[in-house]
Amino acid sequence: MTDFFHTAHTYELSPAELCGIRAMLDAGFDGDFGDEDWDHGLGGVHAYVRDEHGVAAHGSVVMRRVAHAGRSYRIGYVEAVAVRADRRRQGLGGRVMAALEEVVDGAYAFGALSASDEGAELYRARGWQLWNGRVEAYGPGGVAHLPDEEDSTYLRPSAGRPLPAADAGPLLFDWRDGDVL
Repeated sequence: MTDFFHTAHTYELSPAELCGIRAMLDAGFDGDFGDEDWDHGLGGVHAYVRDEHGVAAHGSVVMRRVAHAGRSYRIGYVEAVAVRADRRRQGLGGRVMAALEEVVDGAYAFGALSASDEGAELYRARGWQLWNGRVEAYGPGGVAHLPDEEDSTYLRPSAGRPLPAADAGPLLFDWRDGDVL
C-alpha cells in the first residue's frame, strides 16, 4: 500500500480534492460532521494522506483569536481530524498532527483544539494539555460560558512559548456558527 502525504492551503485544493476530504470526514465522523463543521476546517492549512482508495486521513489548522488575561492571541486551531476506519491505528493520525503542529509552531502563539473522547488519547500522547480553566466565547448576545468545552479543550505550547495560566482567567474564543469549539 502506497501512501501519499500532502499539505496545502485550502485555496490550493481542487474541488475534487475538497470533495474527497469532505467525504472521508463524513464517514470518519459516522455522519456527525455537518456543513458548519466543514466550514470550520476551511481557510487554513490541510494535512492529509491519500492511498489507492482515496483520502485516508485529514486534519487542518485555522487561525482563531483567543483573549486571555487582557491579551488577544492569534492561535492555530486544529479542526477536522479523522482517519478512515480501515486505516486507523496505523500512525496516520500522528503524521497528520505532526504536520499541523509544525504549522502551529511556525505561525501561532499556541495551538488549541476540542477533542472527542476517542481523539483525546492521541493529543495527550503528543503533548497537548487539557485546559483546566473556564472556557467562554464572544457570542452575539455577549460573552457566553461554554461549560461543555471545559473537559475537552486542549492546548499545545508552540516553539517553547508558555501557555496561558488557567488561574489568570478564562480562555475567551471568537464566535462562529455551529459548535464554537
